Amino acid sequence: LGAIKKGNERDRRPTLDELNRLMVHFDSVRRHRPYSAPMQQIIAFAIFSTRRQEEITRIAWADVDKEASRVLVRDMKHPGDKKGNHVLCDLAPEALAIVESMPRTEPQIFPYSTDAISAAFTRACKVLGIEDLHFHDLRHEGVSRLFEMGKTIPQVSSVSGHRSWTSLKRY
Repeated sequence: LGAIKKGNERDRRPTLDELNRLMVHFDSVRRHRPYSAPMQQIIAFAIFSTRRQEEITRIAWADVDKEASRVLVRDMKHPGDKKGNHVLCDLAPEALAIVESMPRTEPQIFPYSTDAISAAFTRACKVLGIEDLHFHDLRHEGVSRLFEMGKTIPQVSSVSGHRSWTSLKRY
């Protein structure tokens, strides 16, 4: 029917302590299971790029323009455009540095399933006693940080891909 329900707005942001505990936890996981998803890089990239989990797993090496510090986000989530909604977004220097640190073993920069990332994040939060934190909250954290750094609405929008002030004003 094309009917769209407004999503539940969350304003949960991870604390620095929670982020630190997640990073220490995933460092331990990688030392014991080197072939597991590099969650430290994925979490940091999610914050610095303001990308959603599904977008992160779709980004291919060919989608990154290092000289312009931009990334083509394919099929970006939008209520009216389900497919073919490709948006060119700016990459913060920290996000670009993470991309450049990743090994080129697959066409995608982060060739992991969204289920694996979600399960690892949820499991870590449970083990660490971090309550009510979702992976998507990292996007909220990233956008909020951009505003806290004094970025303007157009500057934040160029990173996050938000199309209107209405969707950004909650940050």
